[in-house]
Amino acid sequence: MRIHELQDALLHAKTPVIDGVLSTVGSSNMDWRSFAANNEVNAVVFGEDFGREMARMFERDLAASQLITAAEWRQRPLWSRLQQAVSRLFERWC
Repeated sequence: MRIHELQDALLHAKTPVIDGVLSTVGSSNMDWRSFAANNEVNAVVFGEDFGREMARMFERDLAASQLITAAEWRQRPLWSRLQQAVSRLFERWC
């Protein structure tokens, strides 16, 4: 698995393409909270043309992203680690 951070933008949409034919675009995460508690929505589209365009957009985003290595993640600042730890305490209620 590789993690990339998009530079100079915030991308919230989740945009998977499956077998180049089935695409979904929306705000839902694949977790219990998105399905059960959050007001999330996704559009599901069947079609190769749409799938190809989604793949092209992903490649453009990937080209504008920076690879985050495991070593870099382990070396992130203490302040970032503390913010993340405190945020996790409240994630169930937010």
